[in-house]
Amino acid sequence: MFEYHLPESQQVWSWQGPGQLELHSKALVAPQAGEVIVANQVIGLNPVDWKMIERGHPDWRPGHIPGVDGMGIVVARGAGVSLPLGSRVAYHQWLKCDGSFAPFTRLAVGALLQVPEGVASEQAAALPCPGLTAWQAQAKVPDAGQRDVLIIGAGGAVGLFLVQLAVARGWRVWVTAAPRHHGPLSAMGVSGSFDYRDSQWSVALQAALGERSLYALFDTVSGEHARNLAPLLGYNGHLVCIQDRLEQAPLPAFGTALSCHEVALGSMHDHASAADWVQIRQAGRQLLEQLRDGNLTTPALHLDDYANLPRALAAVKAGQGGKWLIKVDHAPLTVHSDQEPV
Repeated sequence: MFEYHLPESQQVWSWQGPGQLELHSKALVAPQAGEVIVANQVIGLNPVDWKMIERGHPDWRPGHIPGVDGMGIVVARGAGVSLPLGSRVAYHQWLKCDGSFAPFTRLAVGALLQVPEGVASEQAAALPCPGLTAWQAQAKVPDAGQRDVLIIGAGGAVGLFLVQLAVARGWRVWVTAAPRHHGPLSAMGVSGSFDYRDSQWSVALQAALGERSLYALFDTVSGEHARNLAPLLGYNGHLVCIQDRLEQAPLPAFGTALSCHEVALGSMHDHASAADWVQIRQAGRQLLEQLRDGNLTTPALHLDDYANLPRALAAVKAGQGGKWLIKVDHAPLTVHSDQEPV
């Protein structure tokens, strides 16, 4: 039997208006039917976090708790939830709901990824947003044997996960990234890396391809950036926008007949069906198992204290590299003798 006594309120990092993040006390609401409370152990920081804090969100009001990613222990559950208390879980939270920048987060049970034994808490917290985004991106492209694909921005968290998934699919993977990433990317099986700051990198890529053409291009910069790269794709190629989207076809009709794909992980909370959620959770479980087995690696992890969350978020905004995480300290969890300590 698992016991945990929830506090009535908690000290949270709350949004008070565009660009304003402050530490405040906020009441902790009990879980409703189909919901759980997770005691966060590690919070994962992502670019979407600082962007939303700066821009705001239509559904946010002063006092909203930002943060989409976290990992922790299920300490309370609402009606209809069978997931055992004490379960280790990771999650990607709906932007409309209070998020992970808090000791406790209330979540829909269907959004949880159960963390396998052997996966470190830091690894699990680093996965949801970039890992599931990378999985969605590569899943947009059908299997077509050993083909050439290009990943723009492979030095970032999404790009790094995407490289590993693409290599595992048997694709010949080409990337753009800062030179400091080229060695590690080559060790992952990348066929060639190009410095995005070199104005002739696309010429060098085409020379390396020879008579072959690109089957897919994954862009992590912007819709306009992706549009400008569309001519690099061959006939029936796939242009996947991970950051932003294309509102209009980038090339004239009846040309290379490329397909354009939008990746929007957060939209799953609004539009995913029950079957979609099953697939998402299965994908998350597989990614976590790959981390456990050493077949998938995270970016370099940087761990900071809860009190320093704004400073760590500023490092994410500044593009200092790696994956920034926040550790959350809790009072020891109470576990009876019929359950292993959590």
